Amino acid sequence: MENVTEYLKLVLEKLRRRIERIDSSLKEGEREIEQMHDYYWENYTEMDQYGYEEFDNRQALLNQVNANQEQKILRHRFRRMLDSPFFGRVDFLYEGEEEAETFYIGIGNFAEEAGRIPLIYDWRAPVSGLFYDYDKGPAAYQAPGGLLSGEITSKWQYKIQKGKLIYAFESDLKIDDEVLKAELGANGDIKLKNIIRTIQREQNAIIRNTQDRILVIQGVAGSGKTSVALHRIAYLLYHDREHLKSSNILVLSPNQVFSDYISHILPELGEENIQEMSFDLFAYRELREVVSDCEEKYDQIERMFLESEEQQAGDRKQSEAFMGELDQFVLELEDRLMRFEKVEYRSFRVSANRVMEMFYYKFPDFPLLSRMDAVAEYLIDEYETSLGRDLSDDVRVNLEEQFQGMYVTTDLYDIYNWFLEDFGYETLAKVPWEKRRLQYEDVYPVLYLKYQLCTCPKRGLIKHLVIDEMQDYSPMQYRILEKMFQCKMTILGDRAQTIGERARDVTSFLSKIFGRGIRRIVMNKSYRNTVEIAGYANSLSGITDMELFERHGRPVEEICFTDLERACGEIWERLKLGEEEFETAAVITMTQEEARRAAAYFSKRLRQEERFFCTYVDKESTNFHKGLTVTTFYLAKGLEFDQVFAICGEWQSHPLYCQAKYIMATRALHELYVYETVQS
Repeated sequence: MENVTEYLKLVLEKLRRRIERIDSSLKEGEREIEQMHDYYWENYTEMDQYGYEEFDNRQALLNQVNANQEQKILRHRFRRMLDSPFFGRVDFLYEGEEEAETFYIGIGNFAEEAGRIPLIYDWRAPVSGLFYDYDKGPAAYQAPGGLLSGEITSKWQYKIQKGKLIYAFESDLKIDDEVLKAELGANGDIKLKNIIRTIQREQNAIIRNTQDRILVIQGVAGSGKTSVALHRIAYLLYHDREHLKSSNILVLSPNQVFSDYISHILPELGEENIQEMSFDLFAYRELREVVSDCEEKYDQIERMFLESEEQQAGDRKQSEAFMGELDQFVLELEDRLMRFEKVEYRSFRVSANRVMEMFYYKFPDFPLLSRMDAVAEYLIDEYETSLGRDLSDDVRVNLEEQFQGMYVTTDLYDIYNWFLEDFGYETLAKVPWEKRRLQYEDVYPVLYLKYQLCTCPKRGLIKHLVIDEMQDYSPMQYRILEKMFQCKMTILGDRAQTIGERARDVTSFLSKIFGRGIRRIVMNKSYRNTVEIAGYANSLSGITDMELFERHGRPVEEICFTDLERACGEIWERLKLGEEEFETAAVITMTQEEARRAAAYFSKRLRQEERFFCTYVDKESTNFHKGLTVTTFYLAKGLEFDQVFAICGEWQSHPLYCQAKYIMATRALHELYVYETVQS
């Protein structure tokens, strides 16, 4: 057997040499670029009149810049590989061969020279499936030339840090339980963990799924669904790099802190960062011409703690029944919205009947508020053809304004108010644009109405959409997404973490919206929390079918206090943040006001005794930091912390209490403390 320590030394040496050559190539490339710039500025006045020489120079410059950029990306990957070049090895005996071939698996391909046989194989390469999907014995993988069969004679796992071998062992299974426990139990990285060293067989099947157009992952808390989804994106980018770029992928994430929390995963896997935004932010941008401001989801949640009817009102306006009422309203809107008139300007004349005929019979499939544009364009083009010339811009504008004037109104705010009045709902305030502010429950109905009445712009650049926290999207929001994106999707979430009075299983209605081409996968094994924490959380939500990874820790502690300040005092004494202890801890509250008060307490204590860094996270926050985080349950979703202190206050009778408490509990990796405040 080849000595892995010697192989590690060999690979590290070749990596260093390759990096040196890349550095040299980059310096030469920079000199080339500088010389091209100098040549251009010295000679551009004498370049040929047709610009051929100028074009050739610009093209050569662009090619050199792109080549340098590719070299920089390669250098960045190889530098990262110096820390840990590989983490697995498979010895595979091909059918008909006498000697097994060895494949080392790492975060990326590495060969001594481009085009040579790799010393390290990318974890996404076809041959790497042997490492994730098979034990010793018969195995096969799908290579570009077809299915290759044989036998795995041995499998090894390694942990390498800073170029030093920490452990090496031969394993029949892909991941040994003790290794997985060590990886999951490590305090390490404060952000979402790279899981390529511990990918399980069922996770690998999801990551390497390329055939399903829409993949829906229903995963329990701590099942690694977000990591798996991001690793799947890295896999797809690797395997379809000719047609799929990072700019073709959009992740809809719940907030900016969560976006920062997951931001390092793709660059760590050798891929560029991808576009991320919240769906709410997108909706607000789409409604800028309708209203001056929109309430945020988090403001609605805060109202739900103060006004008991708010949850019911919000749910009703997002329901399928409400969407059906909007559809009915749109069908009956044509006659009410239109006032057909003749159009005349100079020699252009069209009767009201001709306009009406075109509107109803020529373009019936166009959305109502976009249809008159189509009528005007058709009739004006027809007139220009008869004239044999184009109309001036002034004449065209005058005609278009006359056509648009046949709408009683094009103001979606007013039209939505018609709907609310017709169907017996409380109407919005009749105020000018600068004073209009939509409450959150009205944001998506107005956007839905907009896309029913106006042509919905297609986002053709986006070829893959990732929707995280899928359980918090309503049928109406999914219907809007279906109108906007005709692309592949990865949709993931946990029905038990719905921010609402009860869990919501969106898989029950997704097929009605996106059709039958949906593959649903359940990830039922939790890896994040200790058995004690996961068991406690499941008792809150009534979950009985979750598989728990056997990693034990201290029992969950529940304590009652008379006020929030006393609870914070207890937390101060129990915090274990420091070099030899935990990297992250969180105080999670029900409401923003409670989080603000708790953050003020810890800031005051830290001014007296600086022990760690404290961050108050609200809806405006953008970054995730190590140390102590103080925030609300709804902003903590998706994040994880070594130590969690859940302050549940006096909200036991509130409809959101159980859901919020479950979300709080499932954020904890190692220790969980649950504090309630009860007035004495």
